[in-house]
Amino acid sequence: MAAKKPVTLGPKHFEKKGDAVAYLKAMLHRYDVGDRVNAADAVVLEAALARHPEADQKIGAGVKSFSVRSADFGSKCFWVNRTDGTTMRFSHTACIWKT
Repeated sequence: MAAKKPVTLGPKHFEKKGDAVAYLKAMLHRYDVGDRVNAADAVVLEAALARHPEADQKIGAGVKSFSVRSADFGSKCFWVNRTDGTTMRFSHTACIWKT
């Protein structure tokens, strides 16, 4: 059996990675496509994004805000809105499992 790996995302602490992924998934589903993520959730998302294996590429010029937009196959995902006006989608699961 694999050992639990605690994860801290800003003010949120999770005993294992699966709990962090479940929290981010629930967060995603609280928003509709086109919504901007609120400030409290953005703190958690920014900490999650910093763990992404391609964090530097995803963050780019810097994080201005986060939003929820369409993804592949009719699903939705988080997008980072950068300070230079560009945007990029990212996988919340990659932020946790691929680290």
